[in-house]
Amino acid sequence: MSKVKMFTDNLPNIPWQDKPEGFNGPVWRYSENPITGRNPSPGIARIFNSAVVPYNGEFVGVFRGEQLDGISHLYLGFSRDGIKWEFENEKIKFVNENGEPFMPGYAYDPRLIKIEDTYYIIWCTDFWGAALGLARTKDFRYFVRMENPCMPFNRNGVLFPRKINGNYVMLSRPSDNGHTPFGDIFLSESPDLVYWGRHRHVMSRGRQWWQSLKIGSGAAPIETSEGWLLFYHGVVGTCSGYVYSMGACILDIDNPSIVKYRAGSYVLTPEEWYEERGFVPNVVFPCATLNDAATGRIAIYYGAADSYVALAFTTVDEIVDFIKEHNALTDDDRSIGI
Repeated sequence: MSKVKMFTDNLPNIPWQDKPEGFNGPVWRYSENPITGRNPSPGIARIFNSAVVPYNGEFVGVFRGEQLDGISHLYLGFSRDGIKWEFENEKIKFVNENGEPFMPGYAYDPRLIKIEDTYYIIWCTDFWGAALGLARTKDFRYFVRMENPCMPFNRNGVLFPRKINGNYVMLSRPSDNGHTPFGDIFLSESPDLVYWGRHRHVMSRGRQWWQSLKIGSGAAPIETSEGWLLFYHGVVGTCSGYVYSMGACILDIDNPSIVKYRAGSYVLTPEEWYEERGFVPNVVFPCATLNDAATGRIAIYYGAADSYVALAFTTVDEIVDFIKEHNALTDDDRSIGI
């Protein structure tokens, strides 16, 4: 029985591997990583930075597929165990509210979340520059694109799994039209997923080296008795390029622009070959979690080196204890962000 409660569903078939004996970190890798390989499907060179949810007793995912022409689009994948995946060869076909074809020019880094009876995909799309795209589905066959939540330039959009104070809530990172060398996490609210406002600053880049350049939201926040548990990425610039690591924090349950605890140390950083070597080396990029309320187990899906999907594990007790033990809040973190 976990001392920290997760307000999620029970997921008895969550992919899981016990912590290796003698391992000291709060997050440990699946020993058979990566769970996707190169050229996983005809026309797709690499699958990475992708999101997964439970579905009909098994698992479904929306995956970033880098095509052979170098353009990213979104593809569906299905799995019985959350580890071995079968991908559809055709990219997801989006339609508008009238049922007419409405495909993005490119689409990457999706997040996938269920709110009430509907699944929502949010991703980086083309809107006269990088911006956030949003779509809904109930059956993973019919996908309706909705209004773009924001103007360019923005990335790393993540929806909370339920309304807060009557509104939908989204995290994002305003950016520019390049490979942004800056970035903080912000929050926006909407009564209807169309009109967004009440913008708040959530977190600044950290004082710590590993997150000193920019940060961005990762998996959808997990509701716990301690607050919203958020896995995010932090980036540092080195003489050999950017390095992406995974961090963790806890946001206030009613006012999530307030950070309650924030680990000053990363929870995972590139160390294995599939994280250090790839199309973009030295990347650990969290995008999704699966959560089992009964056991407190959390499985984390992350992109590795812009080439693979990998899997890691923790428990809610262990990660919350780690965040509190290594707490390193800034004054900005404590504020409501107006």
